[in-house]
Amino acid sequence: MKLKITTVGNSAGIILPKELLSRLRLEKGDELHALETPDGIRLTVYDPELARQMDVAEEVMRKRRTLLHKLAQ
Repeated sequence: MKLKITTVGNSAGIILPKELLSRLRLEKGDELHALETPDGIRLTVYDPELARQMDVAEEVMRKRRTLLHKLAQ
């Protein structure tokens, strides 16, 4: 599905068609979480617990970058 970035005030946004919102069981005002993957960006319903876990994982990856790089070899 092709989506277009549009101006929303001083920001930019993407308009999601009603049929897509319905399929995703989303409504106006719902929050989404954007997760960068090797295939692109994945949008999921915002889950505060998942967001906390991702913050912890990113902190560990930042602090232990050299160790993780060696383990990956």
